[in-house]
Amino acid sequence: MKYIKALYFNNRLFQIIGGLVVLFILSYFFPSVMVIPKVAFFLLLAAVCTDIVLLYSKQKGIKGRRFTPEKLSNGDENEIKLFLENFYPFDVSIKVIDELPHQFQKRDSLFFIDLTPREKRSISYLLRPVKRGEYKFGAVNIFASTQIGLVSRRYRFSQNKMTPVYPSFIQMRKYELVAISNNLTEAGIKKIRRLGHNMEFEQIKDYVQGDDYRTINWKATARRGSLMVNNYQDEKSQQVYAIIDKSRAMQMPFNGLSLLDYSINASLVISNIAMKKDDKAGLITFQHKIGAMLPASKRAKQMHMILETLYNQKTAYKEVDYSKLYSLVRQKITQRSLLLLFTNFESLSSMHRQLPYLKKLAKSHLLVVIFFDNTEIKKLLDEPAEKIQEVYKKAVAEKLAYEKSLIAKELQNHGIHSVLTAPEHLNINTINKYLELKARGLI
Repeated sequence: MKYIKALYFNNRLFQIIGGLVVLFILSYFFPSVMVIPKVAFFLLLAAVCTDIVLLYSKQKGIKGRRFTPEKLSNGDENEIKLFLENFYPFDVSIKVIDELPHQFQKRDSLFFIDLTPREKRSISYLLRPVKRGEYKFGAVNIFASTQIGLVSRRYRFSQNKMTPVYPSFIQMRKYELVAISNNLTEAGIKKIRRLGHNMEFEQIKDYVQGDDYRTINWKATARRGSLMVNNYQDEKSQQVYAIIDKSRAMQMPFNGLSLLDYSINASLVISNIAMKKDDKAGLITFQHKIGAMLPASKRAKQMHMILETLYNQKTAYKEVDYSKLYSLVRQKITQRSLLLLFTNFESLSSMHRQLPYLKKLAKSHLLVVIFFDNTEIKKLLDEPAEKIQEVYKKAVAEKLAYEKSLIAKELQNHGIHSVLTAPEHLNINTINKYLELKARGLI
């Protein structure tokens, strides 16, 4: 009974049957050729039986399995691999259907491949998730056919597996490698010359060729009778907090991802870069109430804790409450820190409502407000306006785009740094701002 359930008829068989039906109809008008469709029928029957016997000559003729990473990276292309092996002593044609998680809404995960006897083969394809959470993969379905090709035998490998989708650790590693290799300009990151000295005195040492003559210690030189210089080291262990607004204003989608997920990915990237620069990384999420608070640290497990915390962040689609954020920062963050606030203001009035709290935060800390360009408005501005309705739409779009620049200018007037960026450039622009502030000695 289980064999019958696993047996499927191919299109080739139905096409031949259709041809036989035509022959039988023609033989009705030409009785002399009746023998042809009868012989063809019995030959087809024999071919079908032979095909079935060949496919069931081995209990396990095909082996298949799927390899998925332990976790998938949100917003990135993740490689999935299928491994196939043919145990039949003859060539087989294979159709593979992989049951993907429902979040992808894909029904075209279909592959065709031919395998020679004892041959092993792998198939790779890419998946791009756009939401964090648990993704359930189903079975790998393999339909094997002989060269006769009239029927198929299905092999079903139940590899039901729950795979979590985490914030973009692929981007985190990418920018980490770029920073380590110092190929910053290739990734669009600006190399910014350090202005002035943001150094801590470490020791007095003998002068060696290449030392900055401005650091010569003349008193120590006079005492020792040889050139001595002051040795400085960069100030380290500054606190850098990524603060993420999780309110409904951050649910606007762009290229499949919400602004919240873009901010979560960027927070992971900048936290890792900050720790590579010997700063301490921390995290705060909030909306109508505080979501998570992870004190800044540079301990070995800090990045793992940040990753796990970001993975579990969800929105309640509430309005944002900046008074809760200000109260938390005032109570919990006593050392002057760099606060990278990921939020979104669509109008000048919405920014003005929160401005009193932003000014209070900027008094005690170095605050950078990172908000987003409306890319749909940008597209509308680039399109020609020919009809009156299109002119009105373009005028409204220009007003909204202008308000974005006014928001940045207003923040600057109150001594608050800002970054206005398109979502796809968020990582680069955030890193550039962080490096700029360090180069200027502001943190």
